[in-house]
Amino acid sequence: MLAALLWDVDGTLAETERDGHRLAFNDAFASMGLSWRWDETRYGQLLRVTGGRERILADLDSHADAPTSPIERQTLAAELHRRKNAAYAQRVAVGAIALRPGVEAILVAAAERGVRLAVVTTTSRDNLLALLRHAPCKAKLPQFEITICGEDVDHKKPHPEAYLKALSLLSLPPEGTLAIEDAPAGASAARGAHIPVIVTRSEYFSEDHFGDVLAIGPGLHSRKGWQPALRATSSPEAITLDDLIAWHGQGVKARTTPGHDEPQPCTDARFRD
Repeated sequence: MLAALLWDVDGTLAETERDGHRLAFNDAFASMGLSWRWDETRYGQLLRVTGGRERILADLDSHADAPTSPIERQTLAAELHRRKNAAYAQRVAVGAIALRPGVEAILVAAAERGVRLAVVTTTSRDNLLALLRHAPCKAKLPQFEITICGEDVDHKKPHPEAYLKALSLLSLPPEGTLAIEDAPAGASAARGAHIPVIVTRSEYFSEDHFGDVLAIGPGLHSRKGWQPALRATSSPEAITLDDLIAWHGQGVKARTTPGHDEPQPCTDARFRD
């Protein structure tokens, strides 16, 4: 039985990267008199590195005016990241970033039906709280029971530490949960904790390979474009909590079948080959 949904944030709860975090990084660079700017292409490359401070450190070798001392690099990255988080909060505060379509309905349905909600992310707690506080929504969002953020772990995704910590705090086995991710690193982290995972592709990971996941599609707003494919229905047009429960149930069932160690595609009657 599905007891809890474990949500990634950036790219999953909301499309925060291109017009949120990226621009906030550029704001931070400008605030320190640096001429560095991350365009959409460069930022997409840097997203392969998990964690904002780690992303800055990974980019320093491309700048001739970056410090060479490891200590100075760490200090600069920490200050830039602090300023970036402040700039991001300012952008979010004006309602510039909304939840991805379909997310709000799933959150509300889960809360109404007793499915627990958790966040498992590499972003900072300040960034998460800013998003949840200011994202435009039709209804009041339910509370997340636990939030595991970047500062809560020693190892960020694709390491499974964040998901393992979530399971421990929820006192749930992995087969009682379902992770919702958008990036390969996040999906790998969930699988490393033996948690079934579905993928809602985001702008920067629209073509990536994800390996074994229960289902993968363009987002929770549409039943079209998913693998395994969903049967077309007149209503609803979006993915529902029942769809997530069905995918989860089929994945758990596959795990108990001899010879199957990973989640397998859903074969519920509402899906077609």
